[in-house]
Amino acid sequence: MRLLRSLLLVTIAGGSVVAQGREADFIARDFRFTTGETLPEVRIHYTTLGTPRRDAAGVTRNAVMILHGTGGTGRGFLSANFGGQLFGPGQLLDTARYFIVLPDNLGHGGSSKPSDGLRARFPKYTYDDMVQAQHRLLTEGLGVNHLRLVMGTSMGCMHSWVWLHTHPDFMDGSVPLACAPGPIVGRNRMIRALIIESLRGDPEYRGGDYTGRLRGMVAAQGYLWLMGSAPLLNHRQAPTRQAADSMIAATVERGAARTDANDMIWYFDASRDYDPSPHLGRVRAPVLAINSADDFVNPPELDNVGPLVARLKDSRFVLIPTSERTRGHGTHSLPAIWGGSMREFLLSLPER
Repeated sequence: MRLLRSLLLVTIAGGSVVAQGREADFIARDFRFTTGETLPEVRIHYTTLGTPRRDAAGVTRNAVMILHGTGGTGRGFLSANFGGQLFGPGQLLDTARYFIVLPDNLGHGGSSKPSDGLRARFPKYTYDDMVQAQHRLLTEGLGVNHLRLVMGTSMGCMHSWVWLHTHPDFMDGSVPLACAPGPIVGRNRMIRALIIESLRGDPEYRGGDYTGRLRGMVAAQGYLWLMGSAPLLNHRQAPTRQAADSMIAATVERGAARTDANDMIWYFDASRDYDPSPHLGRVRAPVLAINSADDFVNPPELDNVGPLVARLKDSRFVLIPTSERTRGHGTHSLPAIWGGSMREFLLSLPER
């Protein structure tokens, strides 16, 4: 079931004009979660750009799904820094050539989530459930039976790895950006646990039926900022004590004002059983995995990406060196930096 909403055009940096897409909702009926919990309806909000193209056998050949990070939405990819570098005329994912699908993942944005009313009674979904919802959106909602490319940033990067081993023949290739194809452990897991406990352990949380803003949200937003921090960038942004204090206060306030505590707990807890590493033998599609050396969440000294990617056929790992241009974890949203590698990867995929 699809409910179409809008088609907008805007001018982006450089003067080019790109479609801002058609927004709609897909309703997945009788949705069963990996926990055994069920909902009669799960809503997946999404944006599409371009038109799907099918070959003589009815196989979709030009669809690209891009998956957002924790706390984000699909429309975040319509920014000048991302969509403005990829979706315009002659660019890598020119919407005159490709059909772009940008879901709001389960628990996020306009899709079904705890803050819609169920609060802490909302099913405790996992990344597998989120990928199931994406698959149903494509196949049932959009009639897409194959992807040219599945790619994603941060959480969406991890979803890409789940796609690669759960639906190995569904895509021609994949570009996961800013994650590792292994379990979330060590510091990464610790920060997620601190975020969850900051909210769930707040005396006013009341089992999820809180009112007003939780004091624990300040700490949760601080930890979230830390995950995306990059020392070189932050030093330039805040070269004085006053600038540093002002910047972090504004960042935390902005995040706290727009974030529901139950939603935040649920989308961080969803990573609890993520671990594609035992399943990499199922991966058939070529992979271009990209991380940046100043990524606080996935630092290169862990060496937990390259050796795993090396097991895969026709796949490559790119580690972007720290520079004035990189943005730590957020480098995943700057195709101006990694677009050259992606161009080579796309050219290496067989034409369909």
